Amino acid sequence: MASRFFVFFRNFSTVGRVAQSVRVTSRIFFSTGELIRVLPYTRSSRSICSTRAAHNEEAAAKAAASVADTGAPTIFDKIIAKEIPSDIVYEDENVLAFRDINPQAPVHVLVIPKLRDGLTTLGNAEPRHVEVLGQLLHASKIVAEKEGILDGFRVVINNGVEACQSVYHLHLHVLGGRQMKWPPG
Repeated sequence: MASRFFVFFRNFSTVGRVAQSVRVTSRIFFSTGELIRVLPYTRSSRSICSTRAAHNEEAAAKAAASVADTGAPTIFDKIIAKEIPSDIVYEDENVLAFRDINPQAPVHVLVIPKLRDGLTTLGNAEPRHVEVLGQLLHASKIVAEKEGILDGFRVVINNGVEACQSVYHLHLHVLGGRQMKWPPG
């Protein structure tokens, strides 16, 4: 078979024409009439974008982690204080739920505790946080109900740099409105 490739390439004036032929037709015919199918080399713009997006998420997570323990107000603290406008879906005395500005599904709502109280990550949860953690999950159910996705939704918590957590104020992502895939990520 190697000799046939050699004959094939010898009949073309440049390798560039071979590459062009492969990209355009994705089939190569030999002088013997034998057909070899070749998968064309394509680079999807979607894969490039998703690679860039993943890299940007990782970079954002690393940058956020470097200032996580400074105690400075997060963007979520500013949303709670109404300094930054948001599209609020649900609110009670302990929890705030609002639409994500970069949705990953038709429904993408963030659910946060109004008082951070050391809950920058789920990994920091202590026995004193049990009640607010339950309230966050219950609020997620209420959000799913309000958004009409109660029959199929996902709740995600990113914990730390390796999970691409980019805001160090515990938050739950409520995702739905489309078929979810497994495994995620």
